[in-house]
Amino acid sequence: MDAATPADEHTDGARRWQARFDAASVREADFTTLSGVEVDPVYGPSAAGSVADFERIGWPGEYPFTRGLHATGYRGRTWTIRQFAGFGNAEQTNERYKMILAEGGGGLSVAFDMPTLMGRDSDDDRALGEVGHCGVAIDSAADMDILFADIPLAQTTTSMTISGPAVPVFCMYLVAAERQGADIGLLNGTLQTDIFKEYIAQKEWLFAPEPHLRLIGDLMEFCADKVPAYKPLSVSGYHIREAGSTAAQELAFTLADGFGYVELGLARGLDIEQFAPGLSFFFDAHIDFFEEIAKFRAARRIWARWMRDVYGAKTVKAQQLRFHTQTAGVSLTAQQPDNNIVRTAIEALAAVLGGTNSLHTNALDEVLALPSARAAQIALRTQQVIAEETGVVNVADPLGGSWYVEALTDELERQAEEIFTRIREMGSDDTMTSGLLRGIEDGWFMAEIAEAAFVYQRQLEKGEKKVVGVNVLTRSVEDPLEILRVSHEVEVEQNRVLGARRTSRDDAAARAAVRTMVDVARTEQNMVPAMLDACRAEATLGEICDALREEWGVYTEPARF
Repeated sequence: MDAATPADEHTDGARRWQARFDAASVREADFTTLSGVEVDPVYGPSAAGSVADFERIGWPGEYPFTRGLHATGYRGRTWTIRQFAGFGNAEQTNERYKMILAEGGGGLSVAFDMPTLMGRDSDDDRALGEVGHCGVAIDSAADMDILFADIPLAQTTTSMTISGPAVPVFCMYLVAAERQGADIGLLNGTLQTDIFKEYIAQKEWLFAPEPHLRLIGDLMEFCADKVPAYKPLSVSGYHIREAGSTAAQELAFTLADGFGYVELGLARGLDIEQFAPGLSFFFDAHIDFFEEIAKFRAARRIWARWMRDVYGAKTVKAQQLRFHTQTAGVSLTAQQPDNNIVRTAIEALAAVLGGTNSLHTNALDEVLALPSARAAQIALRTQQVIAEETGVVNVADPLGGSWYVEALTDELERQAEEIFTRIREMGSDDTMTSGLLRGIEDGWFMAEIAEAAFVYQRQLEKGEKKVVGVNVLTRSVEDPLEILRVSHEVEVEQNRVLGARRTSRDDAAARAAVRTMVDVARTEQNMVPAMLDACRAEATLGEICDALREEWGVYTEPARF
């Protein structure tokens, strides 16, 4: 039998795509241009013009998912509009959440303040002046009750951006859901939990890597068994990029972290077909429009290939990379802040053209403070204009086949593969996990990002890279911004309420529950049930994390110059 020609393969692929499209549900919407021109749901080369290696680009919904996870693209459903929000106390943030949902937001994304991110209570001496300033203060399950008051958690997807103390915070979320009467088995959302990127970039860890990985493994097992729709891990490249990495470094370091968690799940004896779909990703959408689109497309292709060929995943769901995107905070400027609306719109459009599954758009004043209500609404409307007015949702992967986009996609993939090789070579047993741990221990990741950030900063200072309003076109006339300011009274009141809760709770029961949790930590049992009991008893986040710090010790990163 003669070998199939590229034209034959193209025809077969087009038929497979059509069958999947016909079997899928499509939104009731007007899929025409502004002028009324009918557009097809996807475009590709004609059979006569088919190209060699077209299978590396492929069709939407088909391995290697370069062009997206779904045959229908956004015709089936658009991305989830998930605005990141949190400030002050739980009551204030609850009001903002209700505004976001009322204005058309499709899910919630919780921003926590620095004490919470570091596993400290609001009345800890180290929390002074930080309570409620970069996110919402959460000290116990009672705060979670208030945070989600009148918001049915069983019907709302909830993302929580926290890693070091992610597991106890998740337990508090589960307790709040229980108190609402929700079946926790139906909860849906994403917990960040990604501790690798904390050592690499953001620096918000509690312990050495091994205890953190133990907790993450326990969480993966617990969610697979008890909360199957909830994604226990959002592998985060966003903070790596915000720390100064290149697009290729963000891509490679993030996927390497993801491979490390796959190896963790396999080492725990978990079924890759079951736990891999519970891994999601979180990327930065920076200002270089085409580079970002190519990065997202390369990420899906790399992940699918490694999951199939390296880790043995056979099902489509286990091979698919799902990701949330946030526009680039580091691209925002304090100078001429209205320009940030334009930057955010361009970055959001890149995320959509790259096939993001959910999206947060930054506010114009976010470089100066947490977003004001007006700025948050503009950021939300940015997504809604893209979804409702631009027509980009009508066609799956509309830039697929562009010589430039495909070449950039290939180049970013090539650079990422080189970095993967370097990471694995650093390890002792050719696993990604071993290389990650050695790279963290040696400060290699930190040095690579620092060098990339230095190169870019030098280009800015020389004028080789231009930022409007900063080093070019600096003259402007503008009114001062009214920014959101969190009153010191928030901290005073939060501490008063925290003290009252400690007085009114069954203190002996709370302390006993924490001791039991530590006892479990000394065994190979799953720690999540005991941590849940501590949260039900109103043990505070600081009490839980301090007990584990005492048991496991604290971590100091290596100096690297």
